[in-house]
Amino acid sequence: MMFDTFAVLTIQLARVYGIVVLIFAVTALLKPDRFALALSDFERSPGLTLLGAIVAVILGVFLITLHSVWTDLSAILVSLLGWLSLVKGALLLATPEGFLKLASAMSAPSRIRLWGIFALILGAIYLAIGLTAHATVAS
Repeated sequence: MMFDTFAVLTIQLARVYGIVVLIFAVTALLKPDRFALALSDFERSPGLTLLGAIVAVILGVFLITLHSVWTDLSAILVSLLGWLSLVKGALLLATPEGFLKLASAMSAPSRIRLWGIFALILGAIYLAIGLTAHATVAS
C-alpha cells in the first residue's frame, strides 16, 4: 500500500496535521484578510514575534522528540513538519526582520489564498495518510 508505515504514531500525527492544516487552509481561502491582519500585527509587535518563535521552537522540539522517523514516505512527511517548525522558530528568533519581510511580501489576500490552496492540498495528503495508512511490522 502507498501509505504503509512502521509506526502507529505516524498515522496518528498525520491525522492531527491533516485536520489542523485543513482548518487553516479553509480559513485562508475564506478569510484571507484575517491572516493579513495577523501578519501585520506580528510585524508591529516584537513580543508577539518572540512568542511565535518560542511556540514554534517548542513545538518543533516536541515533535522531533516524539517522531523523527525516516523509514518510509509517510513517516518522512510527518517528521518533516517537526523539523520545519523548529527551523522556522529558530529563524524567527535569530533573524526576525528577514522572516517578517518574507511574511509581509506574502500578506496580500491573493497570495494568502494561494497559500491556502497549497495548504488545502497538503492537509488533504496528511489526512489521507492518517486515514488510509497501515502500520506494518518489519519481517
